[in-house]
Amino acid sequence: MQAVVLAAGKGTRLRPLTEDKPKGMVEVDGKPILTHCFDQLVELGADKLVVVVGYKKEVIISHYDDEYRGVPITYEHQREQKGLAHALLTVEDHIDEDFMLMLGDNIFNANLGDVVKRQREDRADAAFLVEEVEWDEASRYGVCVTNDYGEITEVVEKPEEPPSNLVMTGFYTFTPAIFHACQLVQPSNRNEYEISEAIDLLIRSGRTIDAIRIDGWRLDIGYPEDRDEAERRLEAE
Repeated sequence: MQAVVLAAGKGTRLRPLTEDKPKGMVEVDGKPILTHCFDQLVELGADKLVVVVGYKKEVIISHYDDEYRGVPITYEHQREQKGLAHALLTVEDHIDEDFMLMLGDNIFNANLGDVVKRQREDRADAAFLVEEVEWDEASRYGVCVTNDYGEITEVVEKPEEPPSNLVMTGFYTFTPAIFHACQLVQPSNRNEYEISEAIDLLIRSGRTIDAIRIDGWRLDIGYPEDRDEAERRLEAE
């Protein structure tokens, strides 16, 4: 299965750690966040890595070059930060089968394999790793609504009044149908092309998307204290 990693962000909230490097190259437990991502994707069976780069892209490209652990790497440059759906569209020409999508600023110690297994069962058109958070934190994320079968019926990006406390974590599997949905997305109130809107378009077109509850933990490395917490957890394993 192919894998896409989104790593174009500037990481302004991580400064001073990102003054001379992109967010994905910030080290956690002795290695860059992207190395954690690549290791997990390779272990999940990725046979191709497609990495979306942007801010200080040369740091990533010079570090990893054109392969990682024998798996070829292709880079695409997102020249403007216009949202995750926009970032995903930059790799459309490189993807021709079901694929994994990972946000390159997350550290996972979780059941990612369950998501990949669900996709390979051909039961769903997409599968997401999701987790429950405190209700007052849900508005920071893409919030999911599910039915009795564990299928996602609605996704709302950073809602003021969350319809649930179940949120997307940054690891997904998709068929190439997601690209057509991304092409139809209109700019949000944040003037970004939101992947949650693309997902909602898939749902409204009759596609089945399964929610896989997290078993373990993940951390979005948004602030220096998140990096410190991830190191603490990894060292405790």
